[in-house]
Amino acid sequence: MLCGLLPLAACGGGSSGGSGRGWNGPVQCAPYARSVTGLRLSGAAAGWWRQSEGAYAHTQVPAPGEVLVFRSTRRLPDGHVSVVRQVRGSRAILVDQANWVPGRIDRGIPVVDVSRANDWSAVRVWWQPVHSMGKSVYPTYGFISRDLPDRPSPDA
Repeated sequence: MLCGLLPLAACGGGSSGGSGRGWNGPVQCAPYARSVTGLRLSGAAAGWWRQSEGAYAHTQVPAPGEVLVFRSTRRLPDGHVSVVRQVRGSRAILVDQANWVPGRIDRGIPVVDVSRANDWSAVRVWWQPVHSMGKSVYPTYGFISRDLPDRPSPDA
């Protein structure tokens, strides 16, 4: 099966404490997304959602520059993060990401929303080695924006 499951396990890191090299070398999704977006988040990619609460806005509607956060699963124990490059429609985006294909940074990779509610809670990702959409469905939290979170007004 050409799905790259084992290599994905290394993409969530961010602070390995040692050489900074994961299973597939120095290219990791979390440090890449942090360097591209300027978000001040660290650690495993799946932890970015909780870590960003109160510091950055969360949304279920993609916009360029936002970070799509993949949940931790058996296949992605550290999760994954991708940066939205372009919105192609209500259910299609292009992302830039590191280490989806082991050891590589890829730009303009298609991701489609396959959730029942059209809320980006489940996605499929282009798998470059076979030049088509991957068959696996990955659960996600949504998108982290660099915007400040909505806060109640002082008059409320």
